Amino acid sequence: MKDCLFCKIIAGEIPSYKIYEDEFTYAFLDISNDASGHILVVPKNHSTNVLDADDRDLAHVISTVKFISKHLVDNCGFDGVNLINASGESAEQSVFHLHIHIIPRKNGDNFHVFPSLPKNKELLEEICKRLRIDK
Repeated sequence: MKDCLFCKIIAGEIPSYKIYEDEFTYAFLDISNDASGHILVVPKNHSTNVLDADDRDLAHVISTVKFISKHLVDNCGFDGVNLINASGESAEQSVFHLHIHIIPRKNGDNFHVFPSLPKNKELLEEICKRLRIDK
């Protein structure tokens, strides 16, 4: 897609701090530089988000996310990772090319990734009835 920021990064039109690349995926440092080692993994084929991604491309992205995450823990001194994806404007997606954030973590880093949400007042039984998928 010609106006997509991440497609331009993949094509080399915009510079990036490449961490890993294979035939199907590209991984690079997030320029927000908010957490040391914050990496974005994207498919080389454009899709907007998880909801419209080709299953094969999505599988390659998850495989790359696992590969990089294991590298961060096994070889780079991190203790774990947070994985974050936003799919859709209402989910606060800001770049409309599928991407998964890998945020490396160290024990005691005091970096809080999960939002603090107010308690939902709807009963879990009612939510389950509304959302259940029966085959």
